[in-house]
Order: sequence, then structure tokens, then C-alpha cells
Amino acid sequence: MRSQHQQGDVLKTAMLATAVAVLCIGAGSWLAARRHTVGSPQVTDGRRPRLSIHQEAADWPMFGGGPQHLGRAAGTLADKLDLAWTFKTSGPVKSSPAVVEDRVFVGSSDANLYALDLETGHRLWSYKAAEAVDAPVCVEEGIVFAGSADGFLYALDANDGALRWRYQTGGQIAGGANCVRSPKGNGLWIVVGSYDGSLHCVDAQTGQRVWTYKTDNYVNGSPAVADGWCVIGGCDARIHVVSVADGNGITTMDGGSYIAASAATWAGYVYVGNYNGDFLRADVATGKILWRCAVPDTPILTSPAISEQVVIFGARDKQVHCVRQEDGKAVWTFKALDNVDSSPAICDGKVVFGSDDGRLYVIRAADGGLVWSYLIGKAVTSSPAVAHGVVVVGCDDGCVYAFGEMK
Repeated sequence: MRSQHQQGDVLKTAMLATAVAVLCIGAGSWLAARRHTVGSPQVTDGRRPRLSIHQEAADWPMFGGGPQHLGRAAGTLADKLDLAWTFKTSGPVKSSPAVVEDRVFVGSSDANLYALDLETGHRLWSYKAAEAVDAPVCVEEGIVFAGSADGFLYALDANDGALRWRYQTGGQIAGGANCVRSPKGNGLWIVVGSYDGSLHCVDAQTGQRVWTYKTDNYVNGSPAVADGWCVIGGCDARIHVVSVADGNGITTMDGGSYIAASAATWAGYVYVGNYNGDFLRADVATGKILWRCAVPDTPILTSPAISEQVVIFGARDKQVHCVRQEDGKAVWTFKALDNVDSSPAICDGKVVFGSDDGRLYVIRAADGGLVWSYLIGKAVTSSPAVAHGVVVVGCDDGCVYAFGEMK
């Protein structure tokens, strides 16, 4: 026979176990509801919210938003963005997306190139390369161009993903392709760098080589194109300006250290950072470096975004830097919690970029003040595409994320 005291202890233990069970059930239900909410918009009034797409705004067809890599997007962007959808791949998404009309095109380390519906994130098609597709994607005239670690530049039909052609270089392709009209204006040429140390120019329709330009080391970034020439930074520590017409060198300039970042060009000037932490402005006409802005002892791997008066770039000092175009003097800095290897994009007076701290940020272009951020969780080294009021970016967690206004 149990004593009255022992019976009381048994009753208390039973009541405590029941309470814990109820609490665990409630917590499990909350977590399940939370997971559902994060992954997809809630249904209200029997209708699922839809992503608002601003049709009047421009596409983002390649790295940097266009041939010059200015990192500018037209249209408006809400101060507060909602997670519209996610798309899961089987490897980290370091590739920078392209957005053309109602489609997103992006590569993954799982060796696939994907076409997704901009509004829903549903997969429309995928194409399997031999190795990772970490390079940014370029879309022009209904063809999708993307390089792979297997050394091939792939040209796919934008509608169905069918292979048009593939062009083999002598090394992996890490940078995005760019496009330029042939000198006679009757054809489209594609330029892309490779770890074989060369810049390659190929015919967009046939994939046949037009010319190659040789450097002394890897070409890691995406070439910028303007005014009949294209410019690359090389791991040979040189800035190379190359004639589009024939692939001959126009000028080279001392970059101070090897250059893994993609250059941008504006009004005859080239802007690019190097691995020693120097950000440079160079004059194509004179072949001279006009100024150097030092970020001490930290690599710069991002391409800058260029507005009318300032240049904005990220670095591995965990900061985004805004400097004056005229002289490179600092205007403001924004401090993230880890490296910034994601190239910024400017839209509607705001700057969008990712960080290794696992966040996507939106800050004010005027003073660097924080507008909004979203914690994804893993490093965001993919550079965001901003088009039609929507931000699309990849993440090392293997997902593609789309943010915008829901309607």
C-alpha cells in the first residue's frame, strides 16, 4: 500500500508529464505551422497571395544587369519585401540569376541550369552539364548562355532548354558571359573568360570561335562591354582592354594585385577591385589608373554598382563601401556580420546585396542606412538579380529565393 504522500507524488508526476506532452504537441504544431508559413504564403479569404510583378520595369538579362555591369535596375522596389517562393536544388547556388520577362534562369553546383517561373518558382526545365554551373547566366535573343566548371560554354533554348551548341575552353568558366553586336551589326557575339587564361569570343548562333585574347593567368570575372571594346581583370594582376572587332589588345594597366572580380565600365572609365583590397578607377583612353581606394588587407571580389555620382562595392572586411566617382573618397560604409562577396544592385534609391552572414540586405543608397534584411541562414555569395520589382538570389543552402510584394 502506498502512503498518501507517495500517491500525491505520483499524481504530481502524472500531471507534469501530461503538461509536458501538451506543451510538446503545441510546440510541434507551432513549428509545423511556422515551416509552412516560411515556405509559402498563407491563404487568406480563400485566395493565395501572388507575387506582384511590375511589367513596366526592365529585365535583368545578365550579371550586373547589362553589358556594362552597372548594377542598376529600373523601376521601384518596396521597402519591405516578402518571401514569395523558394526553389530547392541539390547543391549550393553560387550562380547569379538572370530574369527575362516571366522567367528566372540560374545555375547550381548540382551541375544543372534551371529555368523557373518568376511568379511561382515552379521549374519549367533544367539542363544537366558535366560539372557545377556556378557562373552567372546571360540571356539574349531567346538563348541562355552559361559556363560550367567542365570548361564548356553552353547555349540553350530559353523556351525549352534544348542544347543549341556548346563551346569548349581549356579551363573552368567561373565568370558570366556577355554579349555584343558584331562590327557589321548583323550578328551577335558572346564573350566569356576561362581559367585557360583567355577571353573567348564566339558566334551566338553557331558557337564557332571568332577570336581569343590571351592573358598570363586565369580570367575569373565577367567581361564588361562598351563602345567597341571589352574589359577584364585578370589573375595576372592586369586590367585588359580588348577590341571587340578582332580581339587585339587596346591597352593593359597594372592592377596592383590579381583581380578575381568583374569590372564595370561607365563613361570611358573602368572600375574594379583587386585581391589586396585596392579599388581602382582607370581611364581607357589614356591607359592610366586615376585613383586607388584602399580597403586594407582584404580582398574585393564584388563588381561595383555605379550611380551618377558614386560607386558602391562590397569587400571581405564585412562592409559595403560607397565612394565618390570623381576621386574615390569615402561617402559611407555599411557593416554586415561577415564577408560581402555578393555584388550589389541599385534600384529605387536602395542597394541590394547578400553576405556570408546568411542575410540578404537592402540599404539606402544615399547614406547606407538599413532598410530591410532577411535571414536565410547560409552564405549568400550569389549576386542578386533585381527586375520587375522582384529580387531573386541564390544561396549556399541550395535554394533560389524570390522576394517582392505580394498581392
